Amino acid sequence: MPIVSANTGLHETLAILTSHLHPDANHKEDLVFLRDVFSEKSIGYLMKIHERLKQYEKYSPTPVLHSATCLAEDLAEELQSGPLQDDERELLLLLNMPHLKAVLSAHDIVAQKKFDPVLPPLPEDLNDEFEEESVKIVRLVKNKEPLGATIRRDEATGAVIVARIMRGGAADRSGLVHVGDELREVNGNLITHKRPDEISQILSQSQGSITLKIIPAVAEEDRLKESRVYLRALFDYTPFEDKATPCQEAGLPFKRGDILQVVSQEDATWWQAKKVGDCNLRAALIPSTQFQERRLRYRMKMNSLPAPLSPKAPTYDQTEKASLRRSFRLKKERQGSPTEAQTLDAHQTEFQIYEEVSQYLPHPGEKPRLIVLIGSLGARITELKQKVIAENPRWFGLAVPHTTRARKTHEREGVEYHFISRGAFEADIQDGKFIEYGEYKENLYGTSLESIHKVLSQNKVCLVDVQPEALKTLRTAEFRPFIIFVKPRIPDCQRKQFGSSSSLSAGITEEDLQEMKQSAEKMDKCYGHWVDYVLVKEDPVNTLAELQMVLEKVQMEPQWVPVCWLRR
Repeated sequence: MPIVSANTGLHETLAILTSHLHPDANHKEDLVFLRDVFSEKSIGYLMKIHERLKQYEKYSPTPVLHSATCLAEDLAEELQSGPLQDDERELLLLLNMPHLKAVLSAHDIVAQKKFDPVLPPLPEDLNDEFEEESVKIVRLVKNKEPLGATIRRDEATGAVIVARIMRGGAADRSGLVHVGDELREVNGNLITHKRPDEISQILSQSQGSITLKIIPAVAEEDRLKESRVYLRALFDYTPFEDKATPCQEAGLPFKRGDILQVVSQEDATWWQAKKVGDCNLRAALIPSTQFQERRLRYRMKMNSLPAPLSPKAPTYDQTEKASLRRSFRLKKERQGSPTEAQTLDAHQTEFQIYEEVSQYLPHPGEKPRLIVLIGSLGARITELKQKVIAENPRWFGLAVPHTTRARKTHEREGVEYHFISRGAFEADIQDGKFIEYGEYKENLYGTSLESIHKVLSQNKVCLVDVQPEALKTLRTAEFRPFIIFVKPRIPDCQRKQFGSSSSLSAGITEEDLQEMKQSAEKMDKCYGHWVDYVLVKEDPVNTLAELQMVLEKVQMEPQWVPVCWLRR
């Protein structure tokens, strides 16, 4: 084995290891692989760069001089003053090359630490019209990013006022512009006679240095710390289609399910927010809950918007093909109580806008989160659920359903079903013990809350597949469910190939495909705001692997959940 001292560099260490990798009969392939990896030129270059950086970190070198460019110019001038030999002529040619000049210039900037942009000098004279007012000249440097401020016209005075400052934008970072400041000039041009949209366009199109002449607000607002309010968006928003936004460029586009960090709610109409996971540090505008709800109600009143969809139980065609049946709960007709009907009526007036969320990971000793599977027509999620449990029965459990039908000879009580009388089943319905129930061939079937609690009490992850209306019962702090929407991949009609690896059967007609597509769209529209993950089912093997990966992440990685679940 080679002897490696503490002073041996990483590059030399790899070279020594490479020279001692002699393949033997037992590990020939592994050693050949390692030798090929260590012998790669790119690895060697990376190791050398690593050593140079470590050396720089150890000795902290300082520049020999801060004006290499001047030295090069002096040398070039000295060479040009007399006759040149061949090597001197070559040196002069090198010193005049633009690439070398750029390198020397970059060296001088780093050595002198001149990283800040150079602003033009302030004007020597100010207009007499401002002599009785406190005037502030602000110089900002911006690139292609927006300035990060919106303006409005004061109805009483006609002055152009800074309406809001976007957190993280150029104006906010400068600390020189505040809400309430009166804007008089932009780059020396008087703007009091221009409309706010014209001024916004001038600011957005300006590049580099921008000079603003401002009359500060009488009382500047204190710079508030960023809030830590996180919201899950329950609708799609495109600011360029929103005529009500103060500035379309300052709007934040988002999709349903995106997590938004709200950094300012000072404006009751337009909040400032960032999209979690977005590298852009500048906040942007989103409609507030109150404003969005107000205009949705107005649109509904003007008949330009349909009323909010209320989650209702789907109806099933008794002649539906067996290949499209969703689970063992065939064609069941859910019977709602008067209380449930009132709840649905109340839901009619609710708009899905935002939901306050927080990150959550089960603590050691805490019951696992409930996994709820819902599926559109043709998803066959019962088969998927049973495969997950069969592969790892120690970690996953099944909520055993109840039924009133007679037990078959091969069935065991509490394994396939809990067998009870019809009278007991109906009594349990009245007591609210079932999350869902239905009737098939004159027998009642249902999944009880008790059967779920029994699996969770064994510290197992309980998987249930339910009709989506049951989410109203399960989506609580008690279960903290992770909801997975499973839908089949619907091939295009023009290039549909039933002989492929798709999970769809060859006997499915165009009418069946259309019905499945409509089922998925309807379920997404009614319940998509509750869904944590969408699983598109195509290849059975890959679908199962994807589901298992998601289930592992739920237990190992923090997930966004409604903040009310975590409040005691």
